[in-house]
Amino acid sequence: MPKYKVKAYTEEGSLVEEVIEASNFNDLMEKVKGKGLNFVNADELIEGEAVGEEKKAKEEKKKKGFSLFGGVGDRDIALFCRQLGAMVNAGVGIIDALDIVAEQMPNKKLAEAVAEVAKEVSEGMSMSEAMSKRANIFPELVVNLVAVGEETGELDRALLRASEYYEKLAMIKSKIKSAAFYPVFVLVIATVIVTGILYFLVPTFAQIYSGFGAALPTPTQILINMSNALRENILYIIGGIVVFSVVFKTLYSKSYGFRKGVHQFILKFPKFGDLAVKSAMAKYGRTMATLFSSGVSIERALEVAGKVTGNLVIQEAVEKVRKEVTEGQAMWSSMEKTGQFPKLVVAMVKVGEETGRLDEMLDTIARFYEDEVDRTVEGLITLIEPMLIVVLGSIVGGILIALYMPIFKMGELIK
Repeated sequence: MPKYKVKAYTEEGSLVEEVIEASNFNDLMEKVKGKGLNFVNADELIEGEAVGEEKKAKEEKKKKGFSLFGGVGDRDIALFCRQLGAMVNAGVGIIDALDIVAEQMPNKKLAEAVAEVAKEVSEGMSMSEAMSKRANIFPELVVNLVAVGEETGELDRALLRASEYYEKLAMIKSKIKSAAFYPVFVLVIATVIVTGILYFLVPTFAQIYSGFGAALPTPTQILINMSNALRENILYIIGGIVVFSVVFKTLYSKSYGFRKGVHQFILKFPKFGDLAVKSAMAKYGRTMATLFSSGVSIERALEVAGKVTGNLVIQEAVEKVRKEVTEGQAMWSSMEKTGQFPKLVVAMVKVGEETGRLDEMLDTIARFYEDEVDRTVEGLITLIEPMLIVVLGSIVGGILIALYMPIFKMGELIK
């Protein structure tokens, strides 16, 4: 049975440490409560090494991408909800719990926001209201779940549910990034290699061949011309790439129409479009299931779910569904009319609405498409890896053959 090194406060307010055996985290919480202690945090002891929440957070932060540059990512939110939910579940007062979490958060931006929330809660504001004032830090889903938890008196369950949601969301995003990273990495390496050959190696051979006084093979001459063009226009090429990148990034961030056009292109792109749809359905199903099962209205759940799909085309479709549901139409019927939802999703939502088990069907949709994202990513990597190796090998091999063709011809003449 796993052992945990637990930090907790006694009823007298003293901080103590104990090693407790427990089968899982919930069992640990029960044992901590049974000892009359107020939970602070726990480190699982594995082969003599304590692997605690703070260490896990730091490891997660390294994997997290943009939060490395000062943002707040899904794993940061998951850690916040998990720690706060565990402490509230253990009986720690909400203000004390927020203060403790603020001290332990490895993400400084989130830590500052949590400390500010704790201060406003101590002044009489509800936690959900204080969080909603910091929309750039706390996502709508968390704010909605906290609001429901405050109303029902089940704040701990709401927070732990939010933690589970953001851990799964982070996992989906990580898999999507892994599918995109490999081909981009290989293409960058290929570009660097080809540019290096054209810029440094080809001119050396061109200088040698210039003394031959004979016409060069067409492939070799084309290669030398490409090399000359690259060397003469390298600054313009680099400048063009920089300008294109800046313009694209600006348009993508500022122009809704341009961003939507990019998202439409992604949906139509072979293989990756299928992955984008499955990813969106996994996020949609998970968000809807989490919010609806927690007591959030279907209209409000749809409003939040549309924003996390990661694709404006699908987001607009979800917004159309929300408006029609508000007017009294069936959710499955509205989804079908948009033409953006797979038939399987529409059919399962229809069954859920007709049987009164919509939350279960939404959870099933989420789990199904989370598995589909896994399979699709693995399939893409399996397909792309050999293709990229062949393409890269063909390009580099073709360049080298064209480069050495005059030498081969000289060898034939000598024979």
